[in-house]
Amino acid sequence: MPTQLPVHIIQNPSDGFRRLPHLEASEPDLRVSFDLVQGDRIRARMSGPALQALRIGEHRADLAASPNEVRASAARLRRRWKEVLVDHQPVDGQGRAMIGRQRPYSSSADLSGESEEELRKALNELTRSGASLLFEDLLGGDHDHTIWFRTYLSDLLSRKEGLRIRFDSDTLHLPWPMLCLEPDGSETLDDLFARFLGYRHQIEHTGDAYPSFMYRPLGSVTTSRSWFGQWRNSEASWFRRLRNRRAKAAVSLNHDPNVGIKTRAREVAAALARGTHYTERTTYDHLVGALEQEDLDEQLMYFWCHAEFVSNSTEPPRLAIRLSDAPLFDGHTVRELRARYRRVQTPFRPFVVLNTCYGGVPAGDGDRAFLGRRLIEYGAQGVLGPQIEMPQMFAAEYALEFVTRFLRGKETAGKISHDLARHFATRYRNPLGCAYALHCGMDARMERAQGVPGDHDR
Repeated sequence: MPTQLPVHIIQNPSDGFRRLPHLEASEPDLRVSFDLVQGDRIRARMSGPALQALRIGEHRADLAASPNEVRASAARLRRRWKEVLVDHQPVDGQGRAMIGRQRPYSSSADLSGESEEELRKALNELTRSGASLLFEDLLGGDHDHTIWFRTYLSDLLSRKEGLRIRFDSDTLHLPWPMLCLEPDGSETLDDLFARFLGYRHQIEHTGDAYPSFMYRPLGSVTTSRSWFGQWRNSEASWFRRLRNRRAKAAVSLNHDPNVGIKTRAREVAAALARGTHYTERTTYDHLVGALEQEDLDEQLMYFWCHAEFVSNSTEPPRLAIRLSDAPLFDGHTVRELRARYRRVQTPFRPFVVLNTCYGGVPAGDGDRAFLGRRLIEYGAQGVLGPQIEMPQMFAAEYALEFVTRFLRGKETAGKISHDLARHFATRYRNPLGCAYALHCGMDARMERAQGVPGDHDR
């Protein structure tokens, strides 16, 4: 009679050769998704290895919150940061602006010399508003499923630190790093900093599941085979890129040289140019000319310029940036330049630092032409930018720290942005690091050839 022998595999020679490295995505510790159901209801879903599993596979609740009311509360929170923190103006006993202290929280990234009581009062207001948006405006309600969902999420966010969290929604984008845990009775400055989600965890915002260049028409078998051939060719192209990875990173500075002259902007430019293949662009034509090239291959694109919301008739306003000349550059421009490569695998895979006011928040909260979203749609690994009108002094300090660490190629964008939120809070008593948002790209890292140290490594 045949006997089944026990088998114990002690070595797997094919281990590590089955999957393409760039197709192995690390699962986040927690994924929280928000879908609009029937247009006016929010369905919240939550799963991940950090969360206690359920028989149904995920935690789920239909929320009582109105999408429009939640968006309005999010806009109010961003405005409160501008009013309470960025525009903070100390006054004397007669209510007059104090001489020599004009908007002190905007004139320096280091707030350690400011009155701790004043700073604690400002942070107390911001944490109160951030907790209210999360637990009252969004997750409020007495339905059993909502209560359980709110309890599990609150417990996980407060019990652990350093989680990798993905907040995923195609239409409901909230300033997650600026949201806060509920108060626990402590009111010290360190306790207030520790309530911000951006201080506690790595956070990324995601939306569409597939970038534009992945879209393929579904139909005949011929079409499917053609798509497979293109996919196979793209994989071969990826292997060539892996084999030919350069010791020097390809980076660009897209900026208005007149912005932030009194800040450390020049040091950021020097950091970008040190040991890299460096390109500087200061005009609309130069930027457009680069983006319309199929073979544009930059690992880091840094933007330092003015941004503004432009009225768009009855549609949500669109975010547009301006370099040193007059023409505006927005998400529609990206689409006009890159749409021809919609079904072509190109090397355009940069990580983008959009260091402009409101560079990290979608205009109108549902505008599909949001600049950062368009860049991601057409190939960018991720976009990092502020969600408020950021003071230039802080923006330059933050950028110098971020690009210096990112160019070393040893840390991911998610880890760096999380570390910087804590760094500026603990060392400089400044919470503005939590006002930067990361759209996709939590695991993005500078690809560098191994064994050839660059200037940043030294």
